[in-house]
Amino acid sequence: MNISSLMNDAAVLEELGHRLARRRLGQDLSQADLAKEAGVGKRTVERVEAGESTQLTTLIRIMRVLGLLESLDAAIPPMGPSPMDLLKLRGKERRRASAVGHRSERGSEWSWGDET
Repeated sequence: MNISSLMNDAAVLEELGHRLARRRLGQDLSQADLAKEAGVGKRTVERVEAGESTQLTTLIRIMRVLGLLESLDAAIPPMGPSPMDLLKLRGKERRRASAVGHRSERGSEWSWGDET
């Protein structure tokens, strides 16, 4: 079943729980083993797989153990700058370093070193 916006929250949680259970079984892990590796209780794994509500940190821990954490990057990709932001920044890119402030950090004026 594909997750869609037409599904209610309970149906989405149930589908996610089913997918996590299938992944766990595919890796030949028991619920107790997964719980131990994820640092959660066995009953928590049972609730997640049953589609009950859980904390986001619990889901992250379970996904990490199952090798699914990187999937979140694809599910919620980072946003880059909008086209309007790119237009506003155009031509305003930094082209050279500023010398102000660097001298005061060193505590003395710069010299060639050949003055005696």
